[in-house]
Amino acid sequence: MEALFIFIAKASCLIAVFYFAYYFLLRKETFFTGNRYFLLAGLLTSVILPFIIYTKVVWVDPVPVSYAPVANYHYASSYTPQIAEEESFEIDWNLVYLAIYVIGFSAFMIKFAIDFYSLNSVLKGKKIKQQEDFKLVDVNENIAPFSYFDYIVYNSSLYSEAELQSILEHEKVHSDQHHTVDVIISRIFCILFWFNPLIWFYKKAILQNLEFIADSEASKKISDKKAYQYTLLKITTHETCVAITNHFYQSLIKKRIVMLNKNQSKKWNYWKYYAIVPALAAFVLLFQIKTIAQEKAATAKTIKESSTSANQDSETFKITKTTTDQELKVIAEKIKQSHGFDVAISNIKRNANKELTGIKINIKRGSQEVQTVQINGDEAIKSFGLVVSTEGNDVKKIGVVTDAETNKSMQLQDRIADAEEVNSPANNDIVPPTPPTPASVGNIVPPVPPVAPVFPAGALPPAPAVDMSKMPKPPVPPKNTMDKVAMQKFEKEMEEFEKKMEKFQPNIDAMSAYGDAVSEIMSKRGAIFEKEMEKYEVAMQKFNFDMDKFNMDMKMKFGPDSQEYENSMKQYQQDMKQHQLEMRQYQLEMKQKEKQMKLREKELKRWERENKKS
Repeated sequence: MEALFIFIAKASCLIAVFYFAYYFLLRKETFFTGNRYFLLAGLLTSVILPFIIYTKVVWVDPVPVSYAPVANYHYASSYTPQIAEEESFEIDWNLVYLAIYVIGFSAFMIKFAIDFYSLNSVLKGKKIKQQEDFKLVDVNENIAPFSYFDYIVYNSSLYSEAELQSILEHEKVHSDQHHTVDVIISRIFCILFWFNPLIWFYKKAILQNLEFIADSEASKKISDKKAYQYTLLKITTHETCVAITNHFYQSLIKKRIVMLNKNQSKKWNYWKYYAIVPALAAFVLLFQIKTIAQEKAATAKTIKESSTSANQDSETFKITKTTTDQELKVIAEKIKQSHGFDVAISNIKRNANKELTGIKINIKRGSQEVQTVQINGDEAIKSFGLVVSTEGNDVKKIGVVTDAETNKSMQLQDRIADAEEVNSPANNDIVPPTPPTPASVGNIVPPVPPVAPVFPAGALPPAPAVDMSKMPKPPVPPKNTMDKVAMQKFEKEMEEFEKKMEKFQPNIDAMSAYGDAVSEIMSKRGAIFEKEMEKYEVAMQKFNFDMDKFNMDMKMKFGPDSQEYENSMKQYQQDMKQHQLEMRQYQLEMKQKEKQMKLREKELKRWERENKKS
């Protein structure tokens, strides 16, 4: 829908460009035939050019691909609650605009069909006289003469022989040069862009120019031009015209007479046709060039070198649905021997095809548990890998990556995993920024800034393994409650459903208890964190006071014009601005995390209420 609106906007813009070029540059010139093709070209360009997109490719250096470990994945359960958002009524203005456009389009299409019907009524049953390539139709109605393709319609009883000859010469020009095509095209564009007022002026310009062409050509075949002009004036007394035709009558007769008597434009004025070229070039440059960034070709060796430079060494142990028990043991032994991590693999489950459907991996280093991966389902697992990386100071990290990408949140078999830092002992993936310390000048030591508190960490209680797919579905009541047979069947189904729910109820109670336990733990941690943040704010106030005193001491000893002092203060101010930005980001992340936990708690409670009702 957005593409449709963009096309309409671009086409309307091009129509405006051609119309204003004609109005200000070509309207008063006698290049009538040239103006005809210029106006038609404007309409065709307005619908063709928006579809012509020039693609510009910008080559950029490839981003080095490296494994970024993602640690400490704790899988909630086989049931993944969906966060419920409150529904609010919003008006889709795109649909409103489309509805308005369709209504206007339909109305003008109906009018167009009615005009064709009216024209057919005028021609139906009339006697046609063939003259050369033209079909002359003499009618009795008091209508203005007109031509429609090779038909020329007139009322001979209203004109003298000389006047009728002038009229026929005029209409033959319309018919011979196929001016009806121009009329129909302009009418179609008025239907398509009915909301654009310029298209109606554009149509009027096309029709006027066609009359200028017919007048110019007809006057060349008539010896008495003055008599032709009198004929124009006489025709203005007719009020009835047939739509979608070339009328001999036009309301702006004065303009036609002026153009008949105007001297021919000089040929050097043809330059005005080319004035449209810069405008079209600007349109293409502004709206029709699409820039695409593509990475330069990089070999696998380059990517590997980039990865090695970022992490001095990394090793991936891939686990797929076809990995055997023996292969899993080999992986655990290799990680132990090469990197010092203890890997315990348990809860292995396989389907009939001997594919892995469930697995639990506990990774420890000494007494510290740094990684937990657990997958449990009925379908074969998706491939993932255990990545061990060694950084510059020989610090080893272990993480989990999927085949598709590495994220701080990934999904395996519809089980949500939340990422945590490897070096942190528990649930803390948001590290507060460290405030900058100003460089000491002389013997004056700056105050040490306080460090922002970290959200309290700690392991959460293990989630109960509940397969919600096995939860019984309630029966559907019959539409006709008066049907005794159907109602009896429904009551039996309800009894069976209640029995199944009684068996499943412990699972629901376990999930509810789990949600309550998590909510209570996170509430306590949030309260502790808020108190720590209050202490941190007090400490920051004291730090700011000490910094003011430090600045005063610096000025007293070195003076405000000291180059060493000035450089130190400028650097510190820049560091503080950066620290403030990082602190704002940290606070936003903490609020977002708290909001997610509240939504999760809200969803668990809602799920509990719904299951109790059912």
